[in-house]
Amino acid sequence: MSLLIRNARVLNPATGLDGLRNVLLDNGRISALAEASADFHTDKEINATGLWVFPGGVDLSAWLREPGLDHKATLRSETLAAAASGLTTLCYQPEPGANFDSAAQVKLIDEISRRAGYANVAVLGNLTQGMKGEQLSNMGSLKRAGCVAVTNGWQPFHSLQTLRRAMEYAATHELTVFVYPLEHALAAGGYMHEGEVSTRVGIPAIPSAAETVAVAQTLALASHTGAKVHFCRLSARLSVKLIRQAKESGLDITADVAAHQLFLTEMDVSDFNPLCHVMPPLRSARDQDALREGLADGTIDAICSDHQPHELDAKLAPFQQTAPGISGLETLLPLTLRLVEDGVLDLQAALRKITSNPAKIIGSDAGQISVGAPADLVLFDPDALWDLDISTMRSAGKNTPFAGWNFNGAVKHTLLAGKTVFSS
Repeated sequence: MSLLIRNARVLNPATGLDGLRNVLLDNGRISALAEASADFHTDKEINATGLWVFPGGVDLSAWLREPGLDHKATLRSETLAAAASGLTTLCYQPEPGANFDSAAQVKLIDEISRRAGYANVAVLGNLTQGMKGEQLSNMGSLKRAGCVAVTNGWQPFHSLQTLRRAMEYAATHELTVFVYPLEHALAAGGYMHEGEVSTRVGIPAIPSAAETVAVAQTLALASHTGAKVHFCRLSARLSVKLIRQAKESGLDITADVAAHQLFLTEMDVSDFNPLCHVMPPLRSARDQDALREGLADGTIDAICSDHQPHELDAKLAPFQQTAPGISGLETLLPLTLRLVEDGVLDLQAALRKITSNPAKIIGSDAGQISVGAPADLVLFDPDALWDLDISTMRSAGKNTPFAGWNFNGAVKHTLLAGKTVFSS
């Protein structure tokens, strides 16, 4: 069935297109993109006057929990939350309780997500077996099963030699290695950023050096092995500087930042708020400024949600005893657009950080509006005003420090392969 989106302000961050257009969708793809005056005969039509149309968001990190941690969330609940938030592709981040050593496990995720039908789920496979940091996984099999990259998440490696061998093996299969930079010996026993606030409140801390040392080591190995590396969740000022220098030297690397790191700092932990317990920890205002500068100059390629839904009890203990992580799917787009309001990025650059850039990192043809591209689209009302209310969140995880924040602009419709998967 064909669908015409008429008279929309079409924003295609991949090319910089910004203008009134009619968009024709057919068989799950974009079949035509024409001036608003053009006429088409179609099965169905949406009058998008006053609305923006841009590509569905591509989120590089969503901890989707199922199977294995279903008490926290399910693929159905989280992909529904994604659709309602204008996100059409989620990268499934493995963790010790839910990870991917085999093609069968990857295919199971594909089957469950297709049955739910709310969003595409791209799986990040294990870099080492069981994410234990010892034996390498069968990366060739994982790639054939559809994994878009490999990672060990936050789990430590037995040695740098293991990481080196893993990167060499990944390079032979042309798989990007998603690295969470953390020197565990420096971070051991810490829960928040090491600085004046941690000293004042008495919470064991993690120095920024725990991240920057790991970034430096990984950059050296990337240069040595030729592996394509993506640095996940940068948080420290010096890390941004190291990535910038490495890019200028021609190293094939990319990097992302979690949206919450751009709006919260160590000061938000000063009242022991467990909703602000995250990894990497919220850092200083100077670190946050460096992250924003890194986004603006292209050092940081993408913004992700780092979505980690938790059951209620996971955040109801003293700060050090709570599970880290924020339920972030429903705030990724609004926080990214707030960077436009703050003058950090222009509108096209902001959308690029959550659409075409992350799509390119995982080798997807999503994240763009062009003839032949997937019809994964968002119809957005820029004049809508809303507050984030925990009681109306669609994610199974209600663990967000952004409850009560007001935002400008809201998703009206989300289309996946040309079919409406969310409508307000």
